[in-house]
Amino acid sequence: MSIQMNIAEAKAKLSALVEAALRGEDVVLARGGEPVARIVSLAPAPARRPNLLAQLGYPDVEEAAFDPEPEIAAAIAAPLEPGQRR
Repeated sequence: MSIQMNIAEAKAKLSALVEAALRGEDVVLARGGEPVARIVSLAPAPARRPNLLAQLGYPDVEEAAFDPEPEIAAAIAAPLEPGQRR
């Protein structure tokens, strides 16, 4: 999510804008509607949430498990003949 706010308004909401930057949001300060500065966090980005399935007790599945078999991948990548459909 991105937040853009004019500097005059940002003065009153600085604490909230810093908290938003700490959460990883893009905070842009503007003057007369034109972006002039950005508030960024010096802390590391928040850790990603674990996989929902892992939270429900299912085993962690490697991304490679979703790769098609080599024969299927080759068939998908092969060019089609004119008039041929998949």
